[in-house]
Amino acid sequence: MEGLRLTPFKEDWSEAKERFKAWWDGEVIDRPVIQAFAPIKGLISAGAWDGWSFMRYPEDLTIGIRGFERVCEETFYGGEAFPNLHINLGPGVMAAYVGAVPRFISETVWFETPKSWTELRSLEYDLDNRWWRLTQQVASMALKVSKGRFIVGTTDLGGILDVAASLRGSNNLILDLFKHPGEVKDLCGQLVDLWHRYYEGLHSIIAARMEGSSAWMGLWSPKRWYPIQCDFSAMMSPKQFQEFALPYLREQCQRLDHTVYHWDGPGQIPHLNHLLSIPELNGIQWTPGAGQPGVDSLAWFPLYRKIQEKGKLLVLLGADRRSVRFLLKELPHKGLLIRTSCITEEEARSILEDAEKI
Repeated sequence: MEGLRLTPFKEDWSEAKERFKAWWDGEVIDRPVIQAFAPIKGLISAGAWDGWSFMRYPEDLTIGIRGFERVCEETFYGGEAFPNLHINLGPGVMAAYVGAVPRFISETVWFETPKSWTELRSLEYDLDNRWWRLTQQVASMALKVSKGRFIVGTTDLGGILDVAASLRGSNNLILDLFKHPGEVKDLCGQLVDLWHRYYEGLHSIIAARMEGSSAWMGLWSPKRWYPIQCDFSAMMSPKQFQEFALPYLREQCQRLDHTVYHWDGPGQIPHLNHLLSIPELNGIQWTPGAGQPGVDSLAWFPLYRKIQEKGKLLVLLGADRRSVRFLLKELPHKGLLIRTSCITEEEARSILEDAEKI
């Protein structure tokens, strides 16, 4: 295993690791976990990393990796921020591992490939699947190039019902909840087992050369962690969520060491009580959604307090740098994680210094 030093990109990684470890345990060392990013030279260059490089240039994976290295060289990673190379092959790429056809369009990937129930009754773990092989190739090459200077995060495998929606078609799956509930549950049962097989396969590659684990959300854990999700639940009632989503989310929480739920948009607010009922779920990351007030808005504080009162970790990504002090004054520090972007390195350092005084 390569020593995870993260130098020269992050000199204080050892301190950041200790805060992350304490955070997962619900403890606070001297301040909440804060990730403050800033450009070292005042401006990210025109050579900034293209997050879609691995899909745009699959024939030359070094383009994406070298581009990421350039961004690392120009970025100040303050507090618990760290250089995290996310293997981005599209949201929910596991669908492609089991038969969906990816369509890369500019800045996103669509996997929706409606299949019949007959086709979906015998999904298999295919070692020779093109997209699964590509995922492993990216991980292996990125780890080799990194040499402990940056972290390689697990790809976005997707949520269980989200992958089911890619395979069945979202509109079909909505109707299936009423017309074919048994088939939906059988499919989800297959998918959750396959999901963990793919996760463990990729994790074994990463763990052989890197300490701990990361993912697209940009958090680090000394153990096996992943941001679980169910974006499809925005179209479900709480009763349907309880029946079709909750059992598989809890199973994932039980099979992983650390989990944070990616709670995405107002459509998922009705499911909060069910999420908080999962004993093994460590935390919740709130994404307000397009057209909604930001994560630092008072509108969401009743939700934050409910999450924290249940002893769950609270992850707020994309907070305005000018609101960090307000969030620190208004929210309990235990289990709190805030991410922000600053204009300068000096501004980021000032936010971190203030956090220790609040």
